[in-house]
Amino acid sequence: MTTTLKALRDYGPRQFGNRLGFSEWQFERARRLDLIPAADLGGRWSADVFNDVVARLDAVRAAVGTVPDIGADRAEKYLAERFPGLTVHAGTAAELSRRGHLPRRGEFKGHTLYCGLTLERFTDRRKVARASAAGRTYTRDDAAAALGLRAADFDHLLRAGLLTHSETTVSAWYKGVVVKLYRQADLDRVLRSSSVDFDAVRATPKGHQSPLAKLPTRTG
Repeated sequence: MTTTLKALRDYGPRQFGNRLGFSEWQFERARRLDLIPAADLGGRWSADVFNDVVARLDAVRAAVGTVPDIGADRAEKYLAERFPGLTVHAGTAAELSRRGHLPRRGEFKGHTLYCGLTLERFTDRRKVARASAAGRTYTRDDAAAALGLRAADFDHLLRAGLLTHSETTVSAWYKGVVVKLYRQADLDRVLRSSSVDFDAVRATPKGHQSPLAKLPTRTG
């Protein structure tokens, strides 16, 4: 049995979205894109406005899209599925945003949300590949390994200000512990630095002082 909803004289936000069959994020995005005009009755919408939206509902749905604003992990998984065969590393979403290709849309529980509509319409495989290569992130120990350095050598780079973290995340193992992450492009930049002889650093035997210990400590 099909129940026909009674038409209302005016609609609040929840009624408006529910009557359209929209989830909360769809309704809010439609409002942000001006697909649903501003409320015309002191915070509520008249039946005329509602009926106008219903008349063009298919176009509104298409413009709103099907992907909500999501966090980095889900965004990167989405891109990996969208571009089969492409490795999408952790850090890709942040790098795309850093390069102006993926807008940020607020936060949820301290985690950045990325624009689902942009993700859904993203077609440039090369931009994703470049962002994945440059934006790949590492923990401290993994970053040291990527550079071929001991953890103590890596700490000297941090102390001297030659390298700093690009973002942080919360540990999956220890609740509340903030973990600093280091970006591949920054590691590559350090490797190109003329102020460090990395071959000499890597050749230093265990138990001997690292050449990096002579680097001045950055202050301020």
